[in-house]
Amino acid sequence: MLMLGRGVDARDNQTRQIRDAVSNVENHFGELCQIFAAYVRKTARLRDKADLLVNEIHAYAATETPNLKLGLKNFASEFSKLQDYRQAEVERLEAKVVEPLKCYGTIVKLKREDLKAALTAKNREAKQLSQLERTRQRNPSDRHIIAESELQRASLDATRTSRLLEETIDNFEKQKIKDIKNIFSEFIAIEMLFHGKALEIYTAAFHAIQNIDENEDLEVFRSSLYPPEHQSRLDIVRANSKSPLQRTGSSKSCPGIVQQISRNQLKKEEEEDEEEDDEEESETTRDER
Repeated sequence: MLMLGRGVDARDNQTRQIRDAVSNVENHFGELCQIFAAYVRKTARLRDKADLLVNEIHAYAATETPNLKLGLKNFASEFSKLQDYRQAEVERLEAKVVEPLKCYGTIVKLKREDLKAALTAKNREAKQLSQLERTRQRNPSDRHIIAESELQRASLDATRTSRLLEETIDNFEKQKIKDIKNIFSEFIAIEMLFHGKALEIYTAAFHAIQNIDENEDLEVFRSSLYPPEHQSRLDIVRANSKSPLQRTGSSKSCPGIVQQISRNQLKKEEEEDEEEDDEEESETTRDER
């Protein structure tokens, strides 16, 4: 009788530990599932915001100077490519991480049903033990032999159920550890793949921005401020605004032209002097006559 009582206590302790283990998995796996699902949703929202950013960059690039336009478009193209990889990241996380964690809701439910069966058998055994005690106290006759026989059958049933539960929970624990390793390994692999591609794409996007020729675009911007006619007048004003030293330097730079102008002017003055001499001679001849 004492051994039967100890068996009941041992099975009761075992059942309690199994129930605690199942509850622990249910609570923490549920939290992990919710947090991973929120992580995936945040990643999907980040992808959507990045798509909006790409559209805005394209719209702004269309209004800019050639080099800046090309650089921004190349950047937007690389950034858009990154969002394709982010979409693949979202889909893989959903399939390889979130869904396996969701499955543990069903697994835990099945284990609780197994626990319920074990508890039912244990309670039946405890009930038979209590009934046997009452029978012995009230009527110490052959009736307690029947009660002991029923108690033994209940004990065998509880023992069999307990062993089956023990095997089930052992497989459950083994599968839990394996699943945890797989889930977190998949999570790390997915994130590493995405961030590896992201590093390549961000490098290309960085070069696209750095290759923008700001000096050439600045010249294009300046030329757009002044029309061609205005520019030619501006050149004339700049030429006339040179200092005397600059004009002297310009004259020295063209000595042949200056000498030619001087010779032409001297010849013209000599011709005018000869004409005046001829006119004076003609007047003198008339007076003599």
